[in-house]
Amino acid sequence: MKAGIIFTGTGPILILTTYNSFEDGNFISKLDLKGIKKFMAYEVPLDLVKKKYGQQFDVIMKDVKQTDDLRVLDFDGHKVFYSFSFTDLGEPYQHEAA
Repeated sequence: MKAGIIFTGTGPILILTTYNSFEDGNFISKLDLKGIKKFMAYEVPLDLVKKKYGQQFDVIMKDVKQTDDLRVLDFDGHKVFYSFSFTDLGEPYQHEAA
């Protein structure tokens, strides 16, 4: 399981996913189905997300399947952006549909 901040055209969202990589074609397809065709993704420490989101994290985790899944934990871009320091972010991944 990994957590990530996905910066989209409408702002950042916080996601939980069982995909091993933001580069996974199936992960990209899941975002595409949600209308996200261009994004920047940064992994954030799962334990930090759990600490900041508490019960909301637990509820979403109960809904996440163990394989090939993706759930949006928070779509309030302002809250997501200010909940994490830039030092919390992993290496960036960028995707832009052709």
